[in-house]
Amino acid sequence: MNKEISIKKVKFDAEEAYRVGDFFCSEAIVNSIRNNIAPEMPKALIAVASGFPVGIGKSKCVCGAVSGGVMAISYFFGRTKGGDTKVNKNLELAYELQEEFRKNHKVLCCKVLTHGMDMGAKEHKNQCVSFTGEVAEVAATIIARELGLKIID
Repeated sequence: MNKEISIKKVKFDAEEAYRVGDFFCSEAIVNSIRNNIAPEMPKALIAVASGFPVGIGKSKCVCGAVSGGVMAISYFFGRTKGGDTKVNKNLELAYELQEEFRKNHKVLCCKVLTHGMDMGAKEHKNQCVSFTGEVAEVAATIIARELGLKIID
């Protein structure tokens, strides 16, 4: 794990991966967190994030960026053993992430966030690139704070 991180680079890399078409929102966030904070994170977690774009499998429910941010946080703070109470801290951090998004956008629902947009249009893509960067930044900030990582910007 990297002990020093650039939050700006986490944000930029997530946005750029979405912008150029390498990944969708949730995948781009997990990929950027992996590349910038935890290169030891299994690449398979990027694949796990592949079902969450466009509000989970194109259902337009919870914003895929928020889902990707929660997945990234859960990699570090989630539990792997039944009954482990560390899940409580993870839930607290996931709540913090989604509340920050809700504070800025009022809702988590992809359908509401993209209302009236053509899903293939530039307006939609630009908004989702922005959401991807925003959530990557918040997730990285939470992760750095909780792990005591040095933020260099």
